[in-house]
Amino acid sequence: MSLFRPDVEALQGYVPGEQPQESGWVKLNTNENPYPPSPRVVSAIQQAAEGRLNVYPDPLGRGFCQAAAELFNLDPDWILPANGSDENLTILVRSFADKNDLIAYPYPSYILYETLSEIQGTRHARLRLEPDWSWNIKINRPLIEQAKLLFVPNPNSPSGNHWDREVIQSIVPPNGVLVHDEAYGDFVDEPHKLELLHSEVGKQIVVTRTFSKSYSLAGLRFGFCVAHPDLIAGMRKVKDSYNCNTLGLAAAEAAIRDQAWMLENRAKILATRTRLSESLKSLGFDPVPSQANFVWTTHPTISHREIYEQLKGRKILVRYMNFPNAAPESTTNRTGAVDGLRITVGTDKQVDAFLEALSEIVAAG
Repeated sequence: MSLFRPDVEALQGYVPGEQPQESGWVKLNTNENPYPPSPRVVSAIQQAAEGRLNVYPDPLGRGFCQAAAELFNLDPDWILPANGSDENLTILVRSFADKNDLIAYPYPSYILYETLSEIQGTRHARLRLEPDWSWNIKINRPLIEQAKLLFVPNPNSPSGNHWDREVIQSIVPPNGVLVHDEAYGDFVDEPHKLELLHSEVGKQIVVTRTFSKSYSLAGLRFGFCVAHPDLIAGMRKVKDSYNCNTLGLAAAEAAIRDQAWMLENRAKILATRTRLSESLKSLGFDPVPSQANFVWTTHPTISHREIYEQLKGRKILVRYMNFPNAAPESTTNRTGAVDGLRITVGTDKQVDAFLEALSEIVAAG
């Protein structure tokens, strides 16, 4: 006899990337920022730690909301902070999707969307992307029109490609909410200032952001979403009472106010991203032009899993990913699976170590 809900009993669960705790690894598998956070963040955490930790934090995170609102030229009531961007995704599912509703998402993409749908017990649908990672809107239109929630990671993961504003506006569900997941939004060549929210369909769009990538705070677990105040007000009913802790709120406010530090690290990552992509091409790989802090790549003849295993044996971690039933049989293999390697853009030293090892693996065939 199982005591769990049937939806939970049947759940396989989301599997995060490997997180070895010992030193000595070149870690390019979970898209963390290789550079430290702003010194202002450390100072803010220290100051908060010496303050009122014996009382609950501000349940609305108003100091952070004010800082984010100033950055995006909005009122603070457009902002909802959360314990990581993943909590915002959970809040969205709990707020908008009932048992009979449909949650849709591109595929291959962030598989957590599917896991959250299964936990909630909703219907869900994969909107299959084309082999070049573009949308076939005509084929997917019937499911888009049924969706109560449509999750769109942009830039996409694992591919790193970015869809333009016109594409996004064209796939907003007529009777639902489009979640524009911008976990990697700061790494786009020309980052936007949330123009989607001011479009004709802006009241049906929620933008989610994280501090795990561009702000170098993956260990802190902090994210936020931006949407019309009517949507934010409803989502506040669903969030945990004190979902963001005192140290996280202080750190996030300090980080978002130090744009110069974030942008300096961003510039380093974009330069290394270009060099990584060009080096992969020279080794016979086919990297997707990336607008994120990682590069997705495939090789025409060498097993991607074997490359991953050999790199791991040298204490270099990249993410091997396999997506069953992701593409028509004619574009990949008889199972229609898509697999490849997702490589985080690390420091130049880390990328050099990776490329040296990869060169040896390719040379050995």
